[in-house]
Amino acid sequence: MEISTTELGLAARVQQLTKTYGTGSGAVRALDGVTVGIRRGEFTAIMGPSGSGKSTLMHIMAGLDAPTAGRAWLADTEITGLSDLELTILRRRRVGFVFQSFNLVPTLDAIGNILLPFDLDGRRPTALERARIDGLVETLGLAGRLRHRPHELSGGQQQRVAIARALATAPDLVFADEPTGNLDSRSGREVLALLRTASAEHGQSIAMVTHDPVAAAHADRVIFLGDGRIVADKPRQSAEQISAYMLAAEPVAPAEAVAS
Repeated sequence: MEISTTELGLAARVQQLTKTYGTGSGAVRALDGVTVGIRRGEFTAIMGPSGSGKSTLMHIMAGLDAPTAGRAWLADTEITGLSDLELTILRRRRVGFVFQSFNLVPTLDAIGNILLPFDLDGRRPTALERARIDGLVETLGLAGRLRHRPHELSGGQQQRVAIARALATAPDLVFADEPTGNLDSRSGREVLALLRTASAEHGQSIAMVTHDPVAAAHADRVIFLGDGRIVADKPRQSAEQISAYMLAAEPVAPAEAVAS
């Protein structure tokens, strides 16, 4: 079945996506015929046990990795088959990233890291973009830390800088890979609240890979992966519901889980 971005308002989608690592008897199928879309303005959590394919799915959706078979789109642009340069420009202008390891440039101060997408694009922020960045800095409590380099910031502050950088260009879609994994619980809650606000108040699409039921409970939709396949796709769930589902699904094969 084909999914139409215009009909469903999708920020990203993949069709019959397969990803295999290695060859012959040592081959591992990380994704096995996955078809799914990320809806515009929605906060989506992607969950599953280690090795279920959730990070692989996100990396292919974001154009950071190529599928073995199948197709991928960012909005209405098919990204399978684009050159590295075309992908780089597309990601820079339309996608934001928040990683567990923060991925800040150590030699740049906080404001330098926040403005990095503009520098890489060879331009300065417009007045409107500058106002947006000022608003992010204020909301994130970074006003007094803009001249600090990453090593002078706490983990929570570094992740807030990474979120400001991800949101600075007002991208349609933000991918977050275990964004609270290296944070204490309070900083983690703040980060999740910020991602939820970006979705609920600014209409940005958030796709977050996580193994944490508490983090996933902030999302509007929870997609569960198992053995490279989607085994469930649920509307907003409580942390308790997510935990219960994951415990129940652990010993179940993907085909059985879909049928249940």
